Amino acid sequence: MKAPLHGLPKALRLGGIGATLLALGGAFAYAAGWVGGPALTPQRIIDTFEAQAGHHPGYRKNHAKGLCVSGYFQASGQAAALSTARVFSQARVPVIGRFAIGGANPFAPDTSVPVRSLALQLSSDDGQVWRTGMNNPPVLAVSTIEGFYDQVLASAPDPATRKPDPAKLQAFFAAHPESAAFRQWAANYKPSDSFANTQYHSINAFRLIDAQGAEHPVRWQLEPQAAFTPLPGQVDDKQFLQHDLQQRLAQGPLRWTLRLTLAEPGDAVDDPARPWPSERRSVDAGTLVLEKVDGPEQGACRDLNFDPLILPSGIRPSADPILAARSTAYSESFNRRSRESLQTGARP
Repeated sequence: MKAPLHGLPKALRLGGIGATLLALGGAFAYAAGWVGGPALTPQRIIDTFEAQAGHHPGYRKNHAKGLCVSGYFQASGQAAALSTARVFSQARVPVIGRFAIGGANPFAPDTSVPVRSLALQLSSDDGQVWRTGMNNPPVLAVSTIEGFYDQVLASAPDPATRKPDPAKLQAFFAAHPESAAFRQWAANYKPSDSFANTQYHSINAFRLIDAQGAEHPVRWQLEPQAAFTPLPGQVDDKQFLQHDLQQRLAQGPLRWTLRLTLAEPGDAVDDPARPWPSERRSVDAGTLVLEKVDGPEQGACRDLNFDPLILPSGIRPSADPILAARSTAYSESFNRRSRESLQTGARP
């Protein structure tokens, strides 16, 4: 059922969340060569994005503000029958992670952006690496690269107000009925007061490969074991989420359950805008345990490119074109900030 827009303020709110999620969406499209022709390159779209959001040399071009964490993943063993990936059977897998908020401004107040992310690198004892980047929304607003392009255009800030034009956003959502699930999520979204009690989603689907070579399409989410508490109405601390995480970890480890949701025939495996039915089978794959903060952009995560296509044997990507395009865009962003750091001596 199509969710109502409820006027221009609602469109602005939805557009703000969607634009943050899709800040590199245009880069995905251009990088993959699917939109706009040869004149529109990954370099050009990131130039445009930085012109709109601000240029911050040496920082990531989206999710610029974050902090590094470390810990381990403790497999339950329940996913070992679905995938030969060692991470699902090894007792303890070292983890490097990064919490962040959406957007290109590394100095934005923590609570000013609704989108939160958690990126992880799991390094198993067979020498293989699994990288995954997750966000708090469970779905995207669009299904295709062309839809990404439409949303990037609709979300461009008006020079006079420095905010997206709500009429253009309304028109975008009206033209993209596939955004209904995303709009419903955004309408009901209530931010928590911590990275620690936020749920994170893979959004895109992947394929688990078992010992017989059979494929099992899945999406995954990290479910917090910390209780939900709403974000206060008034927050003056610009580092609110970072300070909260540091304080919590000083008191002890934080935990999330990694839950794998398995698709059934007919489910939209290659469409990140379409949710799967809630009654789908899920598997508790294990527990993510984070033990310490390594520092805002100073820890081991700083030089990691959390490319979602860096996968171990036993996990393969789906045919989702948006997932396929992310890898090239992440590479462009990583290479650019690395060059900037070398040129300026910046070590964000």
